[in-house]
Amino acid sequence: MMPLLLRIRALCRAVLWLFAATATAAAQGPGVDAVLEGFGDDGQAVDDVLQGFGGAPAAPAARPTPPAPALPPWLNGSLALSGHWAYAHAAPAAGQTDYRGLTRLRAKLALQADHKFANQWRLFANGYAQHDFAYRIQGRDDYPGAVLDAYETELELGELYLQGRLNDDLDLKLGRQIVVWGKSDNLRVTDVLNPLDQRELGLVDIEDLRLPVSMAKLDYYQGDWNLSLMAAPEYRGPKRPPAGAEFDPLPGAPPPEDEPDGLELALAANGRFSGWDLSLYAARLYDDEAYLSQGRRRHARLNLTGAALNIAAGNWLYKAELAHLQGLRFNGLGEREEGRTDLLLGLEYAGLDNAALSLEVANRHLPGFDQALADAGQEQHLWQLALRYQAELWHDRLHLTALASRSGEGLKGGFTRLSAGYDLRDALTLTAGLALYHASEAPPYDALGDNDRVFLGLEYSF
Repeated sequence: MMPLLLRIRALCRAVLWLFAATATAAAQGPGVDAVLEGFGDDGQAVDDVLQGFGGAPAAPAARPTPPAPALPPWLNGSLALSGHWAYAHAAPAAGQTDYRGLTRLRAKLALQADHKFANQWRLFANGYAQHDFAYRIQGRDDYPGAVLDAYETELELGELYLQGRLNDDLDLKLGRQIVVWGKSDNLRVTDVLNPLDQRELGLVDIEDLRLPVSMAKLDYYQGDWNLSLMAAPEYRGPKRPPAGAEFDPLPGAPPPEDEPDGLELALAANGRFSGWDLSLYAARLYDDEAYLSQGRRRHARLNLTGAALNIAAGNWLYKAELAHLQGLRFNGLGEREEGRTDLLLGLEYAGLDNAALSLEVANRHLPGFDQALADAGQEQHLWQLALRYQAELWHDRLHLTALASRSGEGLKGGFTRLSAGYDLRDALTLTAGLALYHASEAPPYDALGDNDRVFLGLEYSF
């Protein structure tokens, strides 16, 4: 009996090694005999162990896994879940909304389609749908209806345009689009063509806040220069927090607004050369910042001229932007018009290992400053500063960002955002961070200093 048990045990071991050898042979190529060589029990050869036994039944063939349905090559997108926890709010007064604790639990689906036709024309579209479950968890009846309308559920069409070549030197782009002017990544001086989504201050970079505008854009290319002419038939304003929202800096509901209905025009000349580039701008457009006149909010018609410059020198990148705005109007000053000159200087250092550090400083100067402008809440010199650190570590799987932005007198108001994203795998990223708000005496930060929060997000790209 004992030798038979030994033979059975040895046979079982041989069968197990046979399965292992088959997998090894498929992946690496060595023969089964080489894998089984030396195996047996008590010095017995495998042939001896198998003597008297019939051939082992063949393992059933593995059923092939059906491939996942593939998206067309022109379509991609992402699924994201993000949460915010506000920990610095004081208990609200009677009748006010309580924004302590969970302020966001948002699911978002974003899609992008980019189809290129055989005749070198292109159709591009993107958009998203999102729903925030935090309001239901916290109690929908405790929030103003305007807040639920603005934040709870949103279906948004982003860019939608048709772009193509008319001839070797001339391109046409028609539809909802984003056009970026200037060289800054954090502050806006000449970047005036697209409004911003301002509903959640300081939580997202400017590049993800621009709202597309319907326009026709004609590009002419000649040598190192590109000339762009743009015409927007209708005005689109920024998205602002509604009355009673967490990031609303104003007490009470705002006065009614007169929407502009005129044509906006813009012209840009962009030259790109070895080690530097230069852009010249001119535009006639409406001011996104409304002024109060006769109990209504209105938008002044502005004329802008400006320029932007980039100079690369080794690991350094030097930036400059200059804009002059004419036609500004302010609260309480009737139809009085003012001019303002905005200047931005910046530098970026990329000599760190897998990291970059940038500093940008802007000054907005009112040359005709007087007591009436001071009484209207304006400053002769409005300073803004942005300091940014960005790094890609651990074989580009860890993404670190630190951004400090300050503005106003003494650079007291602003925010600091710290975030870290980690690629759990190629298409799945986990992000965590902290946003701190710093109060000042001037809006909007005079009312937003207690909005500090931690945030967490998970995003899958496909």
